[in-house]
Amino acid sequence: MTQKQPKKEEKADNQNEILALKEQVQKQEVQINDYVDHLKRLQAEFENYLKRTEKERAQFIQSATERMMVKLLLVIDDFERALTQKEIPENTRKGLEMMFKNLHKILAEEKVEPIESVGKKVDPYKHEVLLKGDSDKPEDTIIEELQKGYQMNGKVIRYAKVKVSTGVRK
Repeated sequence: MTQKQPKKEEKADNQNEILALKEQVQKQEVQINDYVDHLKRLQAEFENYLKRTEKERAQFIQSATERMMVKLLLVIDDFERALTQKEIPENTRKGLEMMFKNLHKILAEEKVEPIESVGKKVDPYKHEVLLKGDSDKPEDTIIEELQKGYQMNGKVIRYAKVKVSTGVRK
């Protein structure tokens, strides 16, 4: 039994078919690579979206907390003024002092700290100058604090209102 030799035409057809299949495989590989690249970009965009929304959520919470703390500072100011009154009965004074301490405890938990002012040089990022007065202190030294300033996590949430020295003593 002898094997039949494939005809030249059959060989040419087979080679053309192989070339066509190879070309089709290459096109599909390019398409697969495009899909994989697209998927990787979508995945990266989604991860960035998650990070961005988490950051925005944290900023929103921080902003809301800051606004609430600023409102709470007004109550603390009222307590400070009330505690300076002389004609308050002793029991009432003790109650006010306890509430005042609790308010300061809340401030400490939220990392709200008073801004030190008196005796310091004016810092426009922390102080708002309302008055100037004569003093033996150097010029632009804070000689009186008219309203306490506060910062939260290192960020000023209420500027200290101050009176500064002109450096001239009369």
